[in-house]
Amino acid sequence: MAFVIAFAGKGGTGKTSLAALTIKYLMEKRKGPVLGVDADSNNCLNEALGIEASATIGGLREDSLQAVRGGGPRPGGMSMEELFDYQVQQSIIESGGFDLMIMGRPEGPGCYCAANNIIRKYTDKLSDSYPYVVIDNEAGMEHLSRRTTHKVNILLVVSDPSKKGIHTASRINALVDELKLDIGRRALIVNRVPAGESGFKIESVPGHLDVAGAVPQDENIFRLDVAGEPMLNLPEDSPALTAFYRILDTLDIP
Repeated sequence: MAFVIAFAGKGGTGKTSLAALTIKYLMEKRKGPVLGVDADSNNCLNEALGIEASATIGGLREDSLQAVRGGGPRPGGMSMEELFDYQVQQSIIESGGFDLMIMGRPEGPGCYCAANNIIRKYTDKLSDSYPYVVIDNEAGMEHLSRRTTHKVNILLVVSDPSKKGIHTASRINALVDELKLDIGRRALIVNRVPAGESGFKIESVPGHLDVAGAVPQDENIFRLDVAGEPMLNLPEDSPALTAFYRILDTLDIP
């Protein structure tokens, strides 16, 4: 069974960048294949990893629904469930050292519950094939309230140094307790701490959420974002990378 690391937090805190850097860390430090799961309807993890999004779970679901409504032929006489299972397997993007599965945005109206449940099902199903799974959840708390995050070894709640971000992290932590989600450990990472605040510390968070550490604002990340380059190209001496790697080293990742 895979060791699962999931990310949550307020939008704009850089959690997708940290998810990408976690995949980089696992490839370098643990040498095992990693499954990245972009569970955000506004998929960005593929861009942070420098790969094209060829197919998404939301898009495949819409295609399947159209096929059912249209009564079209099904290859090999497969049932719709078998066909969709095959399509999902084919949609996994393979890259050097990691694979990626993307939820994406369903084209039709309505909520994302079905696509989220599919992501959850196939994350569990594929866990036996990977030693590590890294899940980049959508911003806010909707994915938690729909119970689409579960069986997680470490949940990293990402905040910026603002009071609003810390309060959002505290609410996410409380919601995990309320829903009794199956999460082994929870920790807060304060990201994008401004230059000149190297001594920034937050000793505690309402709800007793452990503080894993702080990551400084990094000009190198800004330059990669502006140039549209992946986080995997971040220089090894980048302040954010070295600080974040030190945090990951403390999390007892097997």
